[in-house]
Amino acid sequence: ARRYYELFSLMESVDKDWQKELRNHRVATDYLKQRGIDGATARRFGIGFAPDGWSNVLDKFGTSKEAIDRLLAVGLIIRKDDGKHYDRFRDRIMFPIHDRRGRVIAFGGRALSDDGPKYLNSPESPSFVKKTVLYGFGRARTRVRRGLPLMVVEGYMDVIAVTASGVAGAVA
Repeated sequence: ARRYYELFSLMESVDKDWQKELRNHRVATDYLKQRGIDGATARRFGIGFAPDGWSNVLDKFGTSKEAIDRLLAVGLIIRKDDGKHYDRFRDRIMFPIHDRRGRVIAFGGRALSDDGPKYLNSPESPSFVKKTVLYGFGRARTRVRRGLPLMVVEGYMDVIAVTASGVAGAVA
């Protein structure tokens, strides 16, 4: 149980750091504004930004062997063949993925350049099994309890846009 707590705590800390980073990156905030996402909506969904660079997360959160092991376990860093590590997410708008209890368990990252895949998601980890998670379900689950329908959409931006427009219950 302690190990899971440490993983959830790490993911929450990285999420908060990326939310702070978003405020300093005009290209990212301009992109979100173009997509109809204002600052309040970005805060409500915990949207952040992983800056360009190979070791931002590693340098801030990988301060011990145990910390590096936790970063590897949740897929925030990747181990190279030579045993060194680098950040998985670089120069991306970051969308935290929450479990049913509201804990950050993974991330989806939207590239701002054409370098690499447009969307990159966290790999499966001890706390994240992709086939068991719907993005936005934590917000929508009270609707399910009341017997109200959910709207299934394609991705993160769709959930955010539908919710921001006043329609509750969107998941992806």
